[in-house]
Amino acid sequence: MIFITAKFLIKPEHADDWPRLAGPFTEATRAEPGCLWFDWSRSLDDPREYVLVEAFRDGEAGGAHVGSAHFKQAQQDLPKYLSATPKIISQTVDQDDWSELGEMRVAG
Repeated sequence: MIFITAKFLIKPEHADDWPRLAGPFTEATRAEPGCLWFDWSRSLDDPREYVLVEAFRDGEAGGAHVGSAHFKQAQQDLPKYLSATPKIISQTVDQDDWSELGEMRVAG
């Protein structure tokens, strides 16, 4: 799978609205057949920062995502709300879902 983590620094006046502003892009991406997950979290240290954790089945699915109409629309719509260019880590990993963190196993 292609596993991606990206950090988005949002302009302060738009930070609380980011889930709504990114909502159409988020929903369209989650509906893609090759999308495994596309989840936003807000930083505990900086309320202007949102972290996106996403995964796609394979390179073909990742390519379809980047080539989609909703991705191109997000490229047009979302940067005006950002304070900086997002930072990204993208890697191909040999698995297709989350693994358990055995060091913190919960009994029962």
